[in-house]
Amino acid sequence: MFFVHVNERDRRTGPLLGPEVKIFDPRDESTGSRGSELLDASITQRGEQWCLYLAGQEDGHGATDIYAAFLPSGAPLSANGWQLQRGSEGRLTAVAPRTCSRAWDGNGGRHCPSYVKGWDNRRREWVERLYYAGAAEHLWGPYTIGFLEWDGERWADQSEPVFSANEDWEHGSVYEPNLIYHEGKWKIWYVAGSNQEDYLVHGYAESEDGRSGWSKHVLFAPPEMKLFDFCVRPRQGSFDAIFARVWVGSGAPPPETGLWWCRAAAPYSRLSEWSEPVQIMTAEDRGWRSGPWKPSFQFYEDEGERALLFFDGCYRTSDPGPFPFAFTLGCADVHLPAKV
Repeated sequence: MFFVHVNERDRRTGPLLGPEVKIFDPRDESTGSRGSELLDASITQRGEQWCLYLAGQEDGHGATDIYAAFLPSGAPLSANGWQLQRGSEGRLTAVAPRTCSRAWDGNGGRHCPSYVKGWDNRRREWVERLYYAGAAEHLWGPYTIGFLEWDGERWADQSEPVFSANEDWEHGSVYEPNLIYHEGKWKIWYVAGSNQEDYLVHGYAESEDGRSGWSKHVLFAPPEMKLFDFCVRPRQGSFDAIFARVWVGSGAPPPETGLWWCRAAAPYSRLSEWSEPVQIMTAEDRGWRSGPWKPSFQFYEDEGERALLFFDGCYRTSDPGPFPFAFTLGCADVHLPAKV
């Protein structure tokens, strides 16, 4: 597969990335993080309010959980003005307690949320869910995938995961879910394998109710691509996707590390059926981030070409110990032409 890096010369014909903005950084007081690591954004609009659902660790330790940030009700989509949901004492408030899910996500935490609204064909009603990867043992997995569901008043956790590894090539762990509901199916793109093994492979499956009866898990993209977080959005009767290519090996990341964009007439189950991917962000060190991953984006208008793109990053710290890094969340405007 041939890849193209886009720069300023492609302003009229290709995607164009605007200036990057840092949203949350645990060591930057101006971001309002107050020492907490907040990343893995999933952006959506609920009613008149824009919402970010995030995975993170309050004060930088403990099992990860899912938190929320909001723009003021009625405010337009923007990189600025996000306020974290906090309790009366100013501490972060997780969107849901572990009333039922502790057995499968209590020790390793909740990771990489993906908001989706779809039809529950068993209850015969529309439902809102936050899918996420949960780890029963420790922070590094292995993972299964489940969801929180909005019950009309709160996000309710579930007693069991709904999606698990069942193919040899998944190496017993599935995570980084990205879902849409389309033509009566809940469709999931996900990562399998593990960073520790330097083995990452992307899979795809679909279900009529999003909790059972999943189709055969198929290989969406091969492990040599190191493809992460295939985030899909509808536009003008077709579909756009932004995904990450990551580097978890030793040495400097190769030039293909970063964020990529592609389009398709339908949300296909194999990357080869999508348009030729185009790189829109590299792994260049910006001081507060390098090697971006976990993209989540939203078009300003349904038929427009401007989108707000959120992504994760990290930077090295001087802290002692085996993991001297801090995680950050950034965003940027991106121009994505309707025709490529």
